[in-house]
Amino acid sequence: MATQTKKRTVEYLVLGTLLLFLLSGIFTWQAVGVDMSNPHANFWRTVRQGIAGFTTVTSEGHKVLIQNGGENWREIRNGLLMRYAQWLPALALVVMGIFYVLVGKDKLEKPRSGIKIERYTLRERLLHWYTALLFVTMAITGLSILLGRMALIPILGHGAVSGYLEASKVLHNYSGPLLLVGICGEFLLWVRYNIPRKIDLEWFKNMGGVIGSGPRPHAEKINGGEKAWFWLVFLFGTAVGITGILLDFPIWGQTRFTMQVSHVIHATVAVLFVTVSFGHIYMGTLGAEGTFESMWTGSVDAVWAKQHQDLWYEEKLREKGEKPERVSSGSDRTYRGDT
Repeated sequence: MATQTKKRTVEYLVLGTLLLFLLSGIFTWQAVGVDMSNPHANFWRTVRQGIAGFTTVTSEGHKVLIQNGGENWREIRNGLLMRYAQWLPALALVVMGIFYVLVGKDKLEKPRSGIKIERYTLRERLLHWYTALLFVTMAITGLSILLGRMALIPILGHGAVSGYLEASKVLHNYSGPLLLVGICGEFLLWVRYNIPRKIDLEWFKNMGGVIGSGPRPHAEKINGGEKAWFWLVFLFGTAVGITGILLDFPIWGQTRFTMQVSHVIHATVAVLFVTVSFGHIYMGTLGAEGTFESMWTGSVDAVWAKQHQDLWYEEKLREKGEKPERVSSGSDRTYRGDT
């Protein structure tokens, strides 16, 4: 009898010990990841999961106290975007400088004739410079907003940069829709001249005679490089325009996630837009002699037209059935036609 009692006692002790170890394991497993120094840690972990609560505010996203997507967006903006936004445009400027030193300006192969051919009407030039002015404004203010803290504060100080960035933000937001209007206007006005053709591929082989050897390729009123820029303006302009509108007017029920993705797309495409625009600006000013005149005065010399856009030059002659003539009085005669 005593032996059975002792045996049961030992069994109970063994079972109790096993049960104690099991319970301690369960408690330990539940306590993993808990910050014992902060009794509210579990509460805030639950909050960061994005579980919606209750609020009388009806605005989008206000039911979520902490949205982790904001931290992810900040990491992308302050990390990847800012890293490449500061080096990509600078690298493009360096490459253009090296290209100019090695290749130089594409000069006219013959002396100017003094005969002027109208290339752009006043309406076209006004639209171009309207869009260009807004583009430069958006580029300066946009890069300032993106890189201002890192690039400007060390130079100008917090006070000056704070006021400048505040003004840049307002100017950027109001100029954006106006730029989109200009881009849409240019598309409607010039799309008929910018339909890609097989002949444009020949232009890219030696960049219209700027590099390499051999004869210059034939070109219409708009050559292959200009057509490429036209479609890049349309595509990049559409992307930054749509995302910019979404950021400017958060009144259509956009979620915070939509706004964050829109901002990343907007900033990324805008940096690429500005970078590629340096090539267009270069070719229109320093790159080729006489090119800037076409958009500033509206006319080009007949020598320039024959050298760079020979098919368009011949078309102008056929339209009038006569050749442009030099005016004996010394003043330049403008050969007008349907542009």
